[in-house]
This record gives sequence, structure tokens and C-alpha cells, in this order.
Amino acid sequence: MTEDEARLALERLDPLWEELFPAEQARIIQLLVDRVEIGAGGADVRLKVEGLASLVRDLAASAADPARAAA
Repeated sequence: MTEDEARLALERLDPLWEELFPAEQARIIQLLVDRVEIGAGGADVRLKVEGLASLVRDLAASAADPARAAA
């Protein structure tokens, strides 16, 4: 997976986020986020590469099959 593929997947997810049920939002967060560290300088969020790759595949499949995206 390339950086561009990851960025595109997250851009596709952004407009859909508010339409998702809270349980689906939680599932995606658990799929993506490995660790969050909070410090005086801010937050460091570590993503799961495997989860991000899975999200890229899911969103690409949805974009390729509009009937699946509507389901």
C-alpha cells in the first residue's frame, strides 16, 4: 500500500463518517488505531498498517461496486 492509497482511502471515509452507526465507527477506529500517546507536546497516534490496508481494500471495493456501497 502506498501513501497515496492510504490518503485517498481516508479522504473517501471522511464524508461518510457521520453517516455510519456508532458501532461501525468504533469498529473502524479499532481497525486503524494501534496506540495513542498523550503528552505535553500533543498527541501521537500510531496506526495499524494492516488495518489501514484493509480499509483501503474495503473502500476501493465499495467505489468499484456502487450496489455494495448502497447496501
